[in-house]
Amino acid sequence: MNSQKFILGGIAGGIVYFLLGWVTYGMLLKDFMANNMAAAGTMRADADMIWWALIVGQLAGGFFLAYIISKANATSAGAGAGVGLVVGLLTCLTFDLTMYGVSTTITSLKGLAADVALSAVISAIVGAVVGWVMGMSKKTVAAA
Repeated sequence: MNSQKFILGGIAGGIVYFLLGWVTYGMLLKDFMANNMAAAGTMRADADMIWWALIVGQLAGGFFLAYIISKANATSAGAGAGVGLVVGLLTCLTFDLTMYGVSTTITSLKGLAADVALSAVISAIVGAVVGWVMGMSKKTVAAA
């Protein structure tokens, strides 16, 4: 694994995860998610966010995907998107279905379905960015 590509891909992935999460969960679907994904009073107000934890968490997701994409030798946007879609879908299904099975206040089925779909799409987009970044310096040799 090329360390420089891994670091650049992980950072790019973390940034894109953060931005897409903010736009989709924090702006476009904020009310829907508040009503379907969490018990009343469990979500922090914007002013009470613990930013370091949110940023480190998003970067960890970027590096997680960069690691898997690297191991899959996915060095294009298309290949990265495919890996990202599967990883996002399976990871979110694992977490959301487990939490749904063991708790009473985490999510509704409607919220669960929306979260899984959004996570798969967001992870596909992040995977495309990571695959593109990690494949950027691929050298092609022109035929002589």
